[in-house]
Amino acid sequence: MHGGPIIRHLDDVPAEEVSRFRYADGRTASIWEKWIEMSPRYLAFWNKWDPGALSPPHGHHGDHPVFILAGELRDREGVRYPAGTHIMLEYGDVFGPFVAGPQGCALYGFVAAEGGSGGSAYMGLEEAKNWRSFLAELGAESLPVPRPTRIPPWWAHRFGGPAGTTRWTDE
Repeated sequence: MHGGPIIRHLDDVPAEEVSRFRYADGRTASIWEKWIEMSPRYLAFWNKWDPGALSPPHGHHGDHPVFILAGELRDREGVRYPAGTHIMLEYGDVFGPFVAGPQGCALYGFVAAEGGSGGSAYMGLEEAKNWRSFLAELGAESLPVPRPTRIPPWWAHRFGGPAGTTRWTDE
């Protein structure tokens, strides 16, 4: 307990590039995330998706509501989730893949518990195959992104691979 509210302005939180994709036409699309509050008990975040940014099917180690603030997301079937949409993912469930609409997307999310993504631990063989197929349909490939600058100690185990980079989107 802190003895009162924790107040932080979004402008005071650095943005981390958490995923990047390149399309066949050469353009790239990223997701930029601001971890507003991090604790071993929760993660509160805001993120901005460039037009065409992608997220694979995944889950989180805790209940996870998302509220779309601006723009829209679309799922593989083309269902639109415009601004004002609330998505609730309970612990152990999987959602996605998602692609940001033509204006991109901004959203607020919260993950109970330590906030980590289940990534491939939640993506079965069929989902992984469908994800690769979805990328191929869109003419997109996942690219590495810089290692985040604000890694909390309880996430240190998540960052393997070459020093300074990680690949959040397809592992």
